[in-house]
Formats: sequence, structure tokens, C-alpha cells
Amino acid sequence: MNESRTSQENFFIASDGKQIFYRFWPANQSADNASKCFVLLHRGHEHSARLQHIVDELNMPDVPMFSFDARGHGRTEGPRGYSPSVTRSVQDVDDFVSYISAKYHIDKQNILIIAQSISAVYAAAWVHDYAPKIRGLILASPALSIKLYVPFACEGMRLWQKVLGRHFYISSYVNAKFLTHDPARRKSYNEDPLITKAIASHMLLELAALGKRIVADARAICIPVQLFISGSDVVVHHKPQHQFYQNLGSDIKEKHVMKGFYHDTFGEQNRELVFKKMRRFISQLYAREPHWHDYTHEDVWGATADEYRSLKRSLPWYSVKGAWFNLCKYSFNTIGQLSDGLKLGKQTGHNSGRTLDYIYQNKPSGKLLIGKFFDKCYLQSPGWVGIRQRKINLEKMIEHAVSQLKQENRPVRILDVAAGKGRYMLDAIANTEGVDSVVLRDYCLENVKEGTQLIRSRNLQNKVKFEQADAFDVEKTANMHPAPTLAVVSGFYEIFPQNEPIEKSLQGISKALEKDGLLVYTAQPYHPQLELIARTLRDLQSPSKMWVMRARTQGEMDFLVEKAGFVKEGEIIDENGMFSVSIARKK
Repeated sequence: MNESRTSQENFFIASDGKQIFYRFWPANQSADNASKCFVLLHRGHEHSARLQHIVDELNMPDVPMFSFDARGHGRTEGPRGYSPSVTRSVQDVDDFVSYISAKYHIDKQNILIIAQSISAVYAAAWVHDYAPKIRGLILASPALSIKLYVPFACEGMRLWQKVLGRHFYISSYVNAKFLTHDPARRKSYNEDPLITKAIASHMLLELAALGKRIVADARAICIPVQLFISGSDVVVHHKPQHQFYQNLGSDIKEKHVMKGFYHDTFGEQNRELVFKKMRRFISQLYAREPHWHDYTHEDVWGATADEYRSLKRSLPWYSVKGAWFNLCKYSFNTIGQLSDGLKLGKQTGHNSGRTLDYIYQNKPSGKLLIGKFFDKCYLQSPGWVGIRQRKINLEKMIEHAVSQLKQENRPVRILDVAAGKGRYMLDAIANTEGVDSVVLRDYCLENVKEGTQLIRSRNLQNKVKFEQADAFDVEKTANMHPAPTLAVVSGFYEIFPQNEPIEKSLQGISKALEKDGLLVYTAQPYHPQLELIARTLRDLQSPSKMWVMRARTQGEMDFLVEKAGFVKEGEIIDENGMFSVSIARKK
């Protein structure tokens, strides 16, 4: 047995102010400028101290390693088995990696994530949603679909939550004998006072939804991945793990099915078989330059481009799916016109600035009670719920950007190149102090007129002005005076499937911004209703055509921003992974 490494214990502050406990196992040499660094994420119910054996048995004393106790676990304070949401838990991974990268001077491209079970899902979701440039992922028995055994368990939990009006706690059926054949590991699990058996019901439900999304859209994960599947696992289903691997967009990936292994893959009796494969994979990854996916022609040759072309093609006349979409389309264009939202979308395009402004207000209206009912259903569709959450996240990010500029003793001059009617920006600055000036721009003259009226209604004429301008006019954007220190572009790039116009817009913004200026931008990396929208709703750009969108992965969007001369500094994403809001700084 190798000599056990001693960990240092500390806390870090997550982006929501929560204090989270973590462990740091220093390398034999200084961790500064480490060429390798591992972040270990513990299983559900457990905590970081139970990863000590991985640190020792990997037998890589020259590599600094880190782990933190997830919310509701170990020495991180808070209700046991509880996190506000799985989205928050995924963001904790992002916060922790950013924290150790800054504090210990470790380049993110040298960081490898090793995760198991629930944390393997969080790690995969983090890479999918945030597109970090890390060295790779090693995942073991990811809990993409947990075996609940009770029929209709998820439906029952949802119903009981509605009855109670809140979440409740479920005690895990998982016993140590279902985790490993190793008697010592079983004994330590049973006797560990920090093991948390309960889990909040909303976490189980959200984890199930997250697992389905990550499996379905694993094409967006393009970094190297090593996957271990425990052959005799009675805790999680095998099929989604194989589907996840099959769908991965990674050029470098490998899968190992460990015959006879129970769920605790890294803690099984014959785990040296796993560690041997891990050491070889790690050695090969770090022997070469970091591998990044090339997004240069993603809008032509990528998976989302194929999907976009598929959505533009008509379905066969005999298609059952096509008949269903035609029925939906007919309903939207006839009785659905009693809904003010559907009526406005038909008139102006469902992706127009006027429709977006209507969605933000979220006030169902229409003719007769049935029209109002239709409108309520329209406003509560997943896409529009996500859009409103994006507005909230956008306001948070703008407030953060303004705060950053003030801390740097710089003026706050904001430019929004495609503001629609500008409602989200006016709402954002209403509660944000220290904004010196705001220039809103939009191509549509009607939006400019109505936005100007909105400015007057809020008595903001001395601070905010609205101009008609084309966001793709590089020179007009670049020649702003005085130069903005913060540029915002929200919900605009998502409309365009090609990357060339977006590159032009970003080029103009980059030229316009002061040195070290900030850019807040949005993306739509995923949408569960792409086909429904493409088959039933009209487009702003071509009213005679349908609204066909191309999902642009976070990695692709970040690539375009980086190409324009920016370095990404942070991100927020909604609970369904549909709309992200990011911040970047001009190099």
C-alpha cells in the first residue's frame, strides 16, 4: 500500500455566497503552475474524505488533487441531502474549478475531472453547459438513470410534492452490500457518521431530467472522456450509459464495462483494474497537447447543422408525426388566434422583438375565456419559460458586469446592439447603480419608436437613448464615441443559423469596446421543442417560412466570442440547460 497523502482542509465561497468545505492534497512539489491537477467528485450520500483511497491508489504523488463536499453532504453546512437545484450543484463544480484555478495558479487546461455516480452526471452536465477547456473527464457508473424499482416512482413524487406544496425527503435503499464486494469499504460506509442517506425529492426528479438531457445531447461534449460502466450495478441503469457514450461528440473517448463490479466502481474489490486503465488514459492525455474541438465550420459540418437541415426538410405526407404537426399548425392559425400571443406571433414572427416583449410581460390575454386559456398555455411553454429565466439571469449578469467596472474605477457605458424594445435592459439598469449611459440599438424602426416611448415613460431620457442601426454593420458599431465599456447582445445570435453574420457583429463590438471592456452574451445550446417550433411557427426573417432554429452549443458560441478577441469569465444557465448568459473580457 502506498503511503497515505495528507489533505489540507479549507472552505471556498460559491457564487451564491454559500460556504463550501473542500480538501486539497498537495503534490510532493509546489502546485504552482502544475502540469497536472485532478478534481475528484464524490458519490451521492458520501463526502470528500471517502476519496482518500483514490488519491493514494492512483499513486501519482506529483499531482495536486482537490475535492469538495457537495451541498447537503459531509462538512458543508446545510440541510442533509439538499441542494436548491441540480443546476446549482452543477454551478458549484464550475465555481470550485474556477476557484482552485485562480487560488493555486493552475491552468484549467491542466485539470482533469474524476467523478462517479451522481457527481459524474454533474460533471458531464458542467462540460455540456459551460464548455470549459479542461483536459478531460473520467466518469464511473454515472447515475444518468437511477433504478427506483417502485413503479411510477417519479410520477408519485411529483404528485406528492404538489400535495405538500414543497419537496420532501426520501431515504435511500442503497446498502453497502449493493455498492462493493470489498469488506473494508462496506464496513467504512456503514460506520461513517457523515454518510447522508436522505435525499430531497426535487433533487431526484431534477436529476432524472438532467440525465435524459445529457444523454440526448451528449454530442455537445467534445473533450476526451473515459467511461467505466459497472457490469453488475443494481443502482443505475446500464442502457443510458451506453447511449451517452455513443452520442458523445468527443474525438477521444473510451468505454470499459467492468464485469461483476457493483456501483462503487472506484471502491470495488478489484479496483486496481480500473486504476490501471485510468493511469494509462491519464498518461496518454498529458503526453500530448490539450485537445480542443475545432468549431470553425460547425454551422456547415457539425451535428447541429445536420439537425438544422433535417428540420428544414418537409416530412413525408404519410408521416404520423407530420400529421400531428400539421394539426397543431392548423389549430394555432385558427382557433389559436383567440390567443393574443399566438396572434402577435403570426403577425410579426414568433422570434420578433415585439413577441419577445410580450413574453417578458407574461400576462395571458385573448378573446373569451378560451383565448386567455390558450394564451396561458402558450406563455407557459418551455421555451418562453426559459426566455423569462434568461431575462432574470441577464439582469444578474449585467449587474455583475457593472459592479466589476465600478471596482476597476471605470465608467459604465453600455451598448446593446440588438435590443428589441429594450425592456430587459431598462429593467436591468433600474436596480443597478452606477450606470453612466446606455445606447440601445435595433434594426426595426417600430422597435426603436416603441422603445423610445418606454424610455420616456421611465424618465430615463438623460441616461438612455435609442438608435436605429444594423448590428451587422461593423463600422457603425466600431465608430461609437465615447467607446462603450460594456456591450450586451441578448437573444439575437440565436436567430441566425450561420456563423458569418455573428462573427461580423462580434467584430464590430470588439472594435467598439474599450480595452478590457466587457461583453455579456447569450446562447441557446439546447431546446426540447426545436421540431415543434420548426413545423408550426412562423419566422421573423421570412414570414412566409417556418421558424427553424439551429441549436448552437456553448462550446461553439464561446469559440466565436474568443475568435473575436474575448476571454470568457463566467456563465449562468437555466435549470433546463436551454439559455445561457455569459460574460467575457476583451483581451
